[in-house]
Amino acid sequence: MQIGLVGLGKMGGNMRERLRNAGHEVVGYDTNPELSDVQNLVELADRLQAPRVIWVMVPAGAVTQGVIDQLTSVLKPGDTVIDGGNSRWTDDEKHAEELGKHGIRFVDAGVSGGVWGLENGYALMVGGEKEHVDRLKPIFDALKPDGPYGYVHAGKVGAGHFAKMVHNGIEYAMMQAYAEGWELLEKVDSVDNVREVFRSWQEGTVIRSWLLDLAVKALDDDQHLQKLRGYAEDSGEGRWTVEAAIDNAVPLPAITASLFARFASRQDDSPQMKMVAALRNQFGGHAVESAEK
Repeated sequence: MQIGLVGLGKMGGNMRERLRNAGHEVVGYDTNPELSDVQNLVELADRLQAPRVIWVMVPAGAVTQGVIDQLTSVLKPGDTVIDGGNSRWTDDEKHAEELGKHGIRFVDAGVSGGVWGLENGYALMVGGEKEHVDRLKPIFDALKPDGPYGYVHAGKVGAGHFAKMVHNGIEYAMMQAYAEGWELLEKVDSVDNVREVFRSWQEGTVIRSWLLDLAVKALDDDQHLQKLRGYAEDSGEGRWTVEAAIDNAVPLPAITASLFARFASRQDDSPQMKMVAALRNQFGGHAVESAEK
């Protein structure tokens, strides 16, 4: 099958290679000319046979919107755009409407696999009309992991990115649980080999997972994580998951707490903890530390 791919970064570049390894013809475009097969989106469209399929793999928000706007004027009725970035599901509905006015089909694909996707395959959560999704199945089959799992047609437009958003919310909470357990183990005197404790959990336990494997790998590289600063960004999906939970009155205490923990990591001197310390001093006479050191 023939496909255009817009965005050839860490994910997109590996996806191009995996698709080509499966025998598909991929024409890639990136703003970095060293990565790109063509010079612009017009040339990309000209290299593809109708009905064209173009997979967009660029940052969510304004960048994705800019590509969608350009493709609206470049593509023809019957062509299909797949957004495989981390767009918000509400943007999918907007993009489907914008493209639909020109007869262009739209499918959203939540993609998980990171830098390991080339080797292991990508978990795909897809949203869109069945006839549009079914036509793209050879592409999805090439990208997904080997075996019966790793791909789902999750529902209508927006369902793929909504499912990926929830996936990432769960990921936030799982990472936070491992992180909290690691900190507690490091804190006590009785445990003198935390890394090997984590390694012992990799087989035969109910908490074994790929994330645990990656945690062990990180500890092998830096046993006490002394080279790292305790700071963690959030890419947006965690916030969107919590907002969706509020909109639908679904309690998500673990995921919400894991998101707030990332916010706390960005404060070298937490304003909240200043108030907590002041209150503890007021009602209990507990000692406080001076900000001047």
